[in-house]
Amino acid sequence: MPVFNEERTIEQVVTQAVAVLETASRTFEVIVVDDGSRDGTWATIERLHAGDARVKAVRFKRNFGQHPAMHAGLVRARGDIVVTMDGDLQNQPSDLPKLIEAVANGADVASGRRKGREDSWGRTLPSKLINGMLRRFTSADINDFGCAYNAYSRDALTPVLGVIGKQKFTKALVLAAGAQAVEIDLDHRAREDSSRYSPLRLTRLALHVLAGFWPQPIQWAGVLLGVLCGTLAMVVGVWATVVWVLNGDFPGQLYLGGLVLGVLAVQGFILALVGEYLGRIQRDVEGRPLYTIERELV
Repeated sequence: MPVFNEERTIEQVVTQAVAVLETASRTFEVIVVDDGSRDGTWATIERLHAGDARVKAVRFKRNFGQHPAMHAGLVRARGDIVVTMDGDLQNQPSDLPKLIEAVANGADVASGRRKGREDSWGRTLPSKLINGMLRRFTSADINDFGCAYNAYSRDALTPVLGVIGKQKFTKALVLAAGAQAVEIDLDHRAREDSSRYSPLRLTRLALHVLAGFWPQPIQWAGVLLGVLCGTLAMVVGVWATVVWVLNGDFPGQLYLGGLVLGVLAVQGFILALVGEYLGRIQRDVEGRPLYTIERELV
């Protein structure tokens, strides 16, 4: 469970999860990864650990992001079945048995699917776009790649542990490696505070999907550039000809302006992809750690 500034909800989530797991007649542990919270989240986690040794925790020295925090939890998990979930009460602990049983019955991945999703259109619309991209690139027929509430078999996770954290979308990485999934409908509630995914961050996430899961984006972007510019030139040329014939005055500025704007838009997209690649190369060359740990409760 990666958390960041979840002081208001973390105790409730962990307490409910423990209560549900105790009724499942299975041995378990709850691993909370504090991604550099600046409120009282860590103090609450320490108190929960002191009251129940099955609650374990890792605290990062600063905020490194959800996916490095996910990696820190996954590499420490010892169970044959590993469940990932958020700590903001959007994911209901009462759904844990459904996910666990699906993997226990033979699935590699029990993929959570948010039923009656209570988010604004500003969140759901980009999510639909990103889900469509991931379905195309991973060849996995999953409706909700963005749901963090999933269960994995140990065998499905092990081959991709070295990539998780460097790449986003843990579920997509596991499925792209050939794991078989079943989808499980889950209850979902809206966040009590505002979403941390702004339009800019969602755009960067879409670029990450393209660079991470699309094997030849530059080549395809080049094709797009040619098709778009060619189509634009043809349409504007026909339009300009009609205007010239009807009015006797060829609108050269309109033609030039439309063509320049179209080319600039596509060039901007290509540059964004190049920037994503350069950022990845820089991180790998520098050998920077995914995260640094301040304290661990085991």
